[in-house]
Amino acid sequence: MLRSFRYLLFPFSLVYGAIIWLRNWLFDNNILKSATFNFPIICVGNLAVGGTGKTPMVEYLVRLLKEEYNIATLSRGYKRKTKGFGIANEQTTALEIGDEPMQFHKKFPDITVAVGEERLVAIPHLLQDRPDTDVIILDDAFQHRQVKAGLNILLTEYKDLYTRDMVMPAGDLRDVRGSATRAEVIIVTKCAPDLNELERAAIVKELHPLPFQSVYFTCIFYDKPYHLFNKMKKNIAPDTDVLLVCGIASPKTLKEYLTAGVHTYDMIRYPDHHIFDSDDLLEIKKQFEKIKSDNKIILTTEKDGVRMKKFEAELADFPIYVLPIQHRFLFGCADKFNQQVTAFIQSFKK
Repeated sequence: MLRSFRYLLFPFSLVYGAIIWLRNWLFDNNILKSATFNFPIICVGNLAVGGTGKTPMVEYLVRLLKEEYNIATLSRGYKRKTKGFGIANEQTTALEIGDEPMQFHKKFPDITVAVGEERLVAIPHLLQDRPDTDVIILDDAFQHRQVKAGLNILLTEYKDLYTRDMVMPAGDLRDVRGSATRAEVIIVTKCAPDLNELERAAIVKELHPLPFQSVYFTCIFYDKPYHLFNKMKKNIAPDTDVLLVCGIASPKTLKEYLTAGVHTYDMIRYPDHHIFDSDDLLEIKKQFEKIKSDNKIILTTEKDGVRMKKFEAELADFPIYVLPIQHRFLFGCADKFNQQVTAFIQSFKK
């Protein structure tokens, strides 16, 4: 029913797609200008609306590079209550910079985490305030063409490739398919861990990469959950009953993980980037108390966890755990990807 309804929106997608195509044409022909910087800037983005794994890919890059380089992340800071440019500090909250930047700040306190809705303005600010920065990672900036990154990493989900999608509102694409040609790297995310070579070859053929484009494949790896407040880690046993609390764009992979790994799970789903309030807290407690089990926990995502930290006094006695997520490269290609990224950065030091 929903799919049929979205097909009715196809005429609106034609209009939206035409507007996006015209905008891209203006940039491609230098009528609208893209700024370039003689500095290593990596962009992580996608063509679709959410759900491809941008946040864990930014974290992968941070882990890869932070021992050798001074890293800065720059995000728009979606749904934050502030405006303009800012750099996270010890007093910063998720309301001030947004949930994903706050997640970066908490997990990697030694890197620079900055926000600014106008990347063209924010990048010079960042470099002025943090002159020792070696590389900037732009989070979710592929469609923002005022800045031309040196290395564009485009993510597309295995079960929802951009080649099979339409622009909004009939589909989930916020940019036209042809924009994929601007990426130096295409990563197919959320693959099955046992994806075989025939499937890989079929997808590469469908994506039809240009000669300069590299295509990689990753699967999702869920690490051991940790308590939201005391950080103690916990194994999830097969007899565990779970209340899943999440406000993310696409919980499909998470639901599949729980279906295979726990006894039962119930889910309270909120909109993406949801800001939790006291009514939500009451709902979570009520639903958790309904679960008749001696081995039950509340499980949430890292992104949701940073927005729930403010309720420590109310939730400290509850078994509420955060489930970390990471990308794992398939077909033994992690080293090749890592070398491509580091070679890009090192090319600025010649």
